[in-house]
Amino acid sequence: MSLRADAQKIINAAITAALPDTAVKKAIIGEEFGKGRLVLVAIGKAAWAMSKAASELLGDRISDGVVITKYGHSLGELPKIRVFEAGHPMPDANSFFATEEAVKLVQSLAAEDTVLFLISGGGSALFEKPLVSDEVLKALTEQLLVCGASITEINTIRKRLSAVKGGKFAKLCEPAQVFSVVLSDVIGDPLDMIASGPAYPDSSTSEEALAIIRKYRLAVPREVEQLLDTDPPAELGNVKTKITGSVRQLCIAAEKACQEMGYKPMILTASLTCEAREAGRFLAAVAQYHDHSDQSLAFIAGGETVVHVKGKGKGGRNQEIALAAAEGISGLNQAAVFSFGSDGTDGPTDAAGGYVDNNTKQKLAEKGISIFEALENNDSYHALQAVDGLIMTGPTGTNVNDLSVLLIKR
Repeated sequence: MSLRADAQKIINAAITAALPDTAVKKAIIGEEFGKGRLVLVAIGKAAWAMSKAASELLGDRISDGVVITKYGHSLGELPKIRVFEAGHPMPDANSFFATEEAVKLVQSLAAEDTVLFLISGGGSALFEKPLVSDEVLKALTEQLLVCGASITEINTIRKRLSAVKGGKFAKLCEPAQVFSVVLSDVIGDPLDMIASGPAYPDSSTSEEALAIIRKYRLAVPREVEQLLDTDPPAELGNVKTKITGSVRQLCIAAEKACQEMGYKPMILTASLTCEAREAGRFLAAVAQYHDHSDQSLAFIAGGETVVHVKGKGKGGRNQEIALAAAEGISGLNQAAVFSFGSDGTDGPTDAAGGYVDNNTKQKLAEKGISIFEALENNDSYHALQAVDGLIMTGPTGTNVNDLSVLLIKR
């Protein structure tokens, strides 16, 4: 099999292992949910798949529900559950409308009732009731997405500008109980940061939030500064939470797939958080060191890198990882680097990520494309597209960070 075919098998195996069906059911089985009403609220890119799994298990026990997911991520109707699609990574009018519907659903509940709250990555944009105007929220979100801030830093800001983030949604559910099932897309699984922690006490401080604004020199109006100087709830007495998936799952599944194809795999980390292009260059450096190996090797890294957007091109962090690696693996003996987002979306593109091998640089040069110039313009998408280097999966139904793999085939 070719390196590209091997890469596709690894991608398929990793995504399949991270699908939420089994994990969600495992988290729910054995729970009583009290004697009152059971309503479902699901947010994030995997919200529809998580809700389908819960609906199949609980059936008529669910009396009503609201699902809020990204455009194109719903796969049909669900019994007794209203499904909404909304904007990501930028919240839009549908985000606000759907969130208001979820709030209305839980505000009439009694102490004997339960909210089954299914949370996955992307929930920060999709689940939003802002405390500032749409224009102010959009301007600040745009700044945060391009300045190189980590997801934890972004969510530290977001939760202070929202009426549902930072544990505030759980407060709106009172006196009902909240049972949260979380599919993690944040390194280390910090429950107060995944989807900006709508049902978990906040651990960040107002000082930290203001420091992020200063660190990235963000321009914010006075009303935002005042909100950042407040702290969300530090305690919640009506919430029980279970984590049901994370990036480690992706890494372990990739490791198993590599072994089955004859590679000797090594998981380097499950917390890759540096600049995307630096991650690509690092993987290329690893390839250079092992170029004389007489056995097939696979090096696996999970996490979520960042991109400091300076150019006007099109791309995402995983595409930048791959393109940045192409320079360093050029001319090596049977080497490839690929990187993809488990949700099937890399940045504001329709690609899940990118693939390059030891021939990619030459192919790009033949088309007059400079790797350096493409990276400087943040235009990895069009560079990879020109050499059939885009990884296209479509929406996967899950979201547990990204996976980057270096393959050396013998």
